[in-house]
Amino acid sequence: MRAAGFLACVWVVLRAGGGLAGGLEVAPVRPRPVPPMFQPGFHLALRGSYRVDSLTTLRLRVPVGRAGQRVRLVFRSGDGSLMLLRATLARAGPDGALASEPVPVTFSGAPGFSIGQWTLVESDPVPFPVDFRDELAVSFEVEGALASSAIDLLPGSFARSGARATTVGPLRGTAWARPMGLATVAVEGPPSRAFVAIGDSITEGYITGDDDLRDSWASRTEAALGVPIVNAGVSGQGFYGALRNLDDEVLALSGITDCLVLLGTNDVSALSPKELTKQMGRLLERLEPFCRTWVGTLPPKEKSNHGDYEAAKKSRLALNAWIRDTLPDVIDFESVMCSPEEVHRFLDGLEVDGIHPSVEGHRVMSKEAVRVLRAHEVGAGSPGGGLQ
Repeated sequence: MRAAGFLACVWVVLRAGGGLAGGLEVAPVRPRPVPPMFQPGFHLALRGSYRVDSLTTLRLRVPVGRAGQRVRLVFRSGDGSLMLLRATLARAGPDGALASEPVPVTFSGAPGFSIGQWTLVESDPVPFPVDFRDELAVSFEVEGALASSAIDLLPGSFARSGARATTVGPLRGTAWARPMGLATVAVEGPPSRAFVAIGDSITEGYITGDDDLRDSWASRTEAALGVPIVNAGVSGQGFYGALRNLDDEVLALSGITDCLVLLGTNDVSALSPKELTKQMGRLLERLEPFCRTWVGTLPPKEKSNHGDYEAAKKSRLALNAWIRDTLPDVIDFESVMCSPEEVHRFLDGLEVDGIHPSVEGHRVMSKEAVRVLRAHEVGAGSPGGGLQ
């Protein structure tokens, strides 16, 4: 029976009319199709809160670093209750206008929701094809407390009183670049590498406070590599805040494969080198089951807003040395940002205030991140291959 069974199997794969002498023709193995999945194409860790006292429509202009056929939106309330009456999704046009017809967004089949403080709400999937780095207009009618960034990052966004989420033309309200309410845009498409950048104001994109997320080193790196790199930087954040809020702001993201960590600038004045490395170790331990980690050395810091600057200089150098000597995947931002004469000073033109990189500084940081990640074959053959 075993021999007969074996011969029966052989007969199936014999070339028709060829016999054994004709050789075997094995049917090609077809790879199983990989099902599409939702991965973040836009994200901000909205740590602050802003209250809207009467019904207002916000229209946020959002760059999305992932291509796919369906979209999910995630909203977050602030330090009080939030009511969202209606939301729509469209392609962004000039001056707050829509470049396509607005598509309704639903939440468990309903047009809106009411939630308590610091709550995340995910929409139903929205059939809405997007390409890499498309600019989307997310419009939503809200009243109450919205989670918010501390700085302006989304120029081209608007706010206007009343229910106007379906208005196609310019919103004709107030220019409103402060991200709020919308935490994440996830896009369903073929699975890919997907990064989240964890850090402080340097990662969030602070330059003057009136900024553009697209100028940040993380967003520039996304554009160059053609892979999503979403942003979980928070102005003023240190290790304590990052660890405390990791579950909501990072680990809640589905489909992340890699984490970029640039953290410690706000801690070097207060923590000893030993405590800094301990806190970095704790963060990396929390991230280890979730993603592959890439850790950046801290850029120069020419002054301290508080604490002992001389001690801060020693702590920064010690943390950077520990990162280089201990960790496997390192992006050495300090080496491309500091003056060859003085490691605590920026190269000319790369900073705005002795702490925060300039637009050119973010470009230099991105170039180094791209160099390291490309050396590990990140982004090879993907769209957006040219460094912006």
